[in-house]
Amino acid sequence: MRKPLIAGNWKMNKTPYQAGLLIQEIKNLDLDSEVEALVCVPSIDIPSVREAMEGSCLRLGAENFFHEAEGAYTGEISGPMLKDYEVEYIIIGHSERRTIFKEDDDFIQKKVKAALDQGFKPILCVGESLEEREGGLAQKKVSDQLASDFQGLHEDDFEKIVIAYEPIWAIGTGKTASSEDAEEMCAFIRKEITASFGEKAGQSVRIQYGGSVKPGNVKEIMSQENIDGALVGGASLEAESFARLVNYKKN
Repeated sequence: MRKPLIAGNWKMNKTPYQAGLLIQEIKNLDLDSEVEALVCVPSIDIPSVREAMEGSCLRLGAENFFHEAEGAYTGEISGPMLKDYEVEYIIIGHSERRTIFKEDDDFIQKKVKAALDQGFKPILCVGESLEEREGGLAQKKVSDQLASDFQGLHEDDFEKIVIAYEPIWAIGTGKTASSEDAEEMCAFIRKEITASFGEKAGQSVRIQYGGSVKPGNVKEIMSQENIDGALVGGASLEAESFARLVNYKKN
């Protein structure tokens, strides 16, 4: 049984002080214990968030890291640095990292492998642009990303892996793929993982949808058979909104 995972991706928002206040607000709300609630925060916020979340059911994730454990990589954050704060998840391959910061699939594959080797749970983001979708290339784009980014992995690795399907055209635009479109792609992703890594991998990997998920549409999205969670941007930056996402079963 795959446990649902609602993950907030704060992006470049919240100072350490603001981050601590937000976590305290979330802690005061009653979250569904049957849903895993995760906040992925800027690296500078990690210490204050870790301190503020003590005694809660919240999980902590990072938005990025570098695949080497140490070295002359000015400005980067390593796995051991994150481990000191008990970070559990790391977002890898978000479209903003791919497009703005020019991270290619070879680089992302190194990050996925390093995250697993260092004991983290990677959240790999995949998705197509509007041009690729309209050109009938959405599945090919996602398939190519999965093949490249998971190269060299094994069946058992997928118990720790999360895949976030994020159609690029629906991130931060207010546009959302229909629940049927989201389910179609998430089912395709599960089929691809099963074909490449085996039935156990296909059934154990958790697949999220991300792309303008809000309290008003999360229940419909989460009702789909192959969607195990949501990776949420703006709607995770306010305590009541994030709680409503986690408590989607009660909406």
